[in-house]
Amino acid sequence: MLKVNEIYYSIQGESTAAGFPCVFVRLTYCNLRCTYCDTEYAFYEGKDFTIPEIISEVKKYDCKLVEITGGEPLVQIEECLELMKQLCDEDFEVLIETGGSLSIKDIDPRVKVIMDLKCPSSEMEKKNLFENIDYLKPTDELKFVIGSREDYDWTKKLISKYSLNQKCEILFSVVFGKLEPVQLVNWILEDKLNVRFQLQMHKFIWHPETKGV
Repeated sequence: MLKVNEIYYSIQGESTAAGFPCVFVRLTYCNLRCTYCDTEYAFYEGKDFTIPEIISEVKKYDCKLVEITGGEPLVQIEECLELMKQLCDEDFEVLIETGGSLSIKDIDPRVKVIMDLKCPSSEMEKKNLFENIDYLKPTDELKFVIGSREDYDWTKKLISKYSLNQKCEILFSVVFGKLEPVQLVNWILEDKLNVRFQLQMHKFIWHPETKGV
């Protein structure tokens, strides 16, 4: 059984899949408490589903792109791994969004991992499991949510230290409402960083606090 907060159909708001229709499976629980979290409602709320029940719900939307998210989906590690495996077996294109504090080692290689390493302003920096970098595939994506110049400089040092540009696609986004997008874009251009800037598209289409989008 998996505790599921919500299953819904929307467009993908982030990552290189941004703009595509996607089914989201939001799992309950999170082991982090980021200062800027926008899904606190997923910390505890949810209903129990079997994996076949989840897949049945996903199939109702007739959409092959599926993202497993949270909260932190890997808190329910064994069941989450099995869910992703079975979705891949059913020929879904599967993404997982994970906060980088729990191991991604055993995730099915067919799954695209979007890993969010926590910058200092999240106050969860010490929870980062940096050995996860060794398990990233070229098809995976590494996301940094930046809320300050300190976050930006910290991220630049990390990119250099771990040669992250040689690992996978790197995504930069702002903490919504805290750092102006133009400021981050200017820093990227000034330093000629080889990263992909992104906005949380769904927060511009719908009200930023709208659920199920």
